[in-house]
Amino acid sequence: MATLAGAGIVASVMGTLLVPLIGELPRLLHTSSANASWVGISTMRDVVPPERMGASVALMSSSLGIGGALGLPVAAAIAENADWHVLFWASAGIAALVGIAVAVFLPHVPPATRGRFDVPGAIGLAAGLVCLLLAVSKGGDWGWGSAPTLGLFAAALVILPAWGWYELRTRDPLVDLRTTARRQVLLTNLASVVVGFSMYAQALAAPQLLQLPEALGYGLGQSMLAAGLWMAPAGLVMMAVSPIGARVSGRRGPRTSLLIGTLIIAAGYALAPALMGTAAGILVFGCVISVGVAFAYGAMPALIMGAVPRSETASANGFNSLMRSIGITVSSAVIGVVLAHMTQNADGHPIPTEAGFQVVFVLGGVVALAAAGVTLAIPRRTTSIPPLTATKAATKAVVETEPTRSAS
Repeated sequence: MATLAGAGIVASVMGTLLVPLIGELPRLLHTSSANASWVGISTMRDVVPPERMGASVALMSSSLGIGGALGLPVAAAIAENADWHVLFWASAGIAALVGIAVAVFLPHVPPATRGRFDVPGAIGLAAGLVCLLLAVSKGGDWGWGSAPTLGLFAAALVILPAWGWYELRTRDPLVDLRTTARRQVLLTNLASVVVGFSMYAQALAAPQLLQLPEALGYGLGQSMLAAGLWMAPAGLVMMAVSPIGARVSGRRGPRTSLLIGTLIIAAGYALAPALMGTAAGILVFGCVISVGVAFAYGAMPALIMGAVPRSETASANGFNSLMRSIGITVSSAVIGVVLAHMTQNADGHPIPTEAGFQVVFVLGGVVALAAAGVTLAIPRRTTSIPPLTATKAATKAVVETEPTRSAS
């Protein structure tokens, strides 16, 4: 579990690595704001006893908070005091260490099913998503009716259905679409997209607000490191709250935890317009949003694992992670477009306006409420897979009958 949690921390560090640099990326990369915005749970079911599953999922969820809390100030300190490319070299080294730990400490789990890697499926999904997200990100710059934008949307509309047709007919699909079509799995994945979108909107906007000059009237004039430190407590709050979410899931079901989480995220965004004028205010609403994220992220794997057989756990959870990543990526593209087009000139550079940030926070809240609506549609009585305890009991019964059978 320590190794898995460590891997989760490193993964979430990668997700927050560039957040302190978002405001500086256009300058560092000599590009526009719109261009700059583009820049393992399943194993536990096999190696962790069922009575520890809830706590283990909570630990993995909290590792996301730990990584976020570490990634923001550490990345900011490196970027301020060294070449910003060092961020990537340091991350590569840490990831290599985690890879060694996985090889040494994780037990080997024989695959429940065997098959080949779906290369055409991987290429098709990647191509379809790139076409869709690039069109969303660059449509404002190129023009929504321009040939490149319409061409990319058209390509996505062709590639993604063709990919789905292929996945339904290949023997070893990258994504088992029949499993993902089950109501509980489908709605949980849809909730993952919108929760990921809502979560990342705040992570993109808050560092820029903190670092903008005070002379603008709404900027808070913080250094890159100070901005990272102001945002770090939100990650620590997520770590602290995750076990509580696990207990709620155990008593009331993961659907309830997910619903509570989405409503708390919406409440955090409702506070944002009134609190965005001070660094302490940003810390407060960021922590509220993180509480909601902790509840939501802890509930999603439980909903997925409760609806699929063991042989499909890895594929189903992997696809759920992909949906979360798509939500984050769409958030990056959409929020990038909003802030890139609601600007004013300051010293010859386009700067997002106060109204732009307010639109971002309203958008994040609306999307969180949409996630709550999706959660309400998830069946109350979740379809469940026979628990591991039942399997152990059956095995024990077989073993106990062996001496009698041998004697007879």
